[in-house]
Amino acid sequence: MKNTLLFLLTFCILTFCIAQEKAKATLPAVDIKTLDGKTFNTRNIQNEGKPILISLWATWCKPCVAELNAIGDVYDEWREETGVVLYAISIDDTRTSAKVAPFVNGKGWEYIVLQDINGDLKRAMNVVDVPFLCLLNGKREIVWQHTSYAPGSEKEVFELVKKVAKEEESNN
Repeated sequence: MKNTLLFLLTFCILTFCIAQEKAKATLPAVDIKTLDGKTFNTRNIQNEGKPILISLWATWCKPCVAELNAIGDVYDEWREETGVVLYAISIDDTRTSAKVAPFVNGKGWEYIVLQDINGDLKRAMNVVDVPFLCLLNGKREIVWQHTSYAPGSEKEVFELVKKVAKEEESNN
């Protein structure tokens, strides 16, 4: 009897763990702002089944800006090869949020730029520090995430984006 109970308990725990492994987290639905102050819900972040990069960044964060500049240098090639789109979501608060649009215009970034002024998305995703970058598959499931930036790491990110893009192609 004890052996049967132990077996059943072990089986249930393993089944639960496997199910948790297969269930991928999706991007939380949170209201944030566009650069012109309109409300935008993150459930509207889409890319027609292709990979999506989400970058949480701030104007005052030098590694954030370095990462977005590095990706900006190769972004057209990334989009052409994989169809990826990048949403750069500023976490600048009310004191510095007015600087975001001029800052982005000065950089010439071609990303979709949004603002998480109240930190709602940052909290919902349990992000502690920026830069924070995550990769979503075509189903909006988070398949990879990372905090910090080191020069050259954008090459590793692109390899992951290509892998996700290939998986999406094979699923269609």
